[in-house]
Amino acid sequence: MPSLTVSERKALKARAHGLDPVVIIGNGGLSAAVLTEIDRTLHSHDLIKIRASGERAEREAMLEKICAALDASPVQHIGKILVVYRPLKDAPEKKTARRRSKKPQTKKQLGNRS
Repeated sequence: MPSLTVSERKALKARAHGLDPVVIIGNGGLSAAVLTEIDRTLHSHDLIKIRASGERAEREAMLEKICAALDASPVQHIGKILVVYRPLKDAPEKKTARRRSKKPQTKKQLGNRS
């Protein structure tokens, strides 16, 4: 995964601010089952928070291992929270809907509708 630019990382941090951790890595560490769950979650959501236990060096190693194994980019590691980003692969193109403005009509525009 190519590294993120400073502006991309900043925007992702802002998006992640309101998120809750969706995966929790307990005392058992980063197992294959946990990696599978993170992969499933990244398949549905491009940006996730992970709560990890352990010392800071262990959490740094976990973040690197997660990103390397799942082709994701690290966004942030603050305290026990890891933020990981991977663009959605099967994301449908966003269509911009054109809406007609609904301005309130005046009596003159409505005409004689009695």
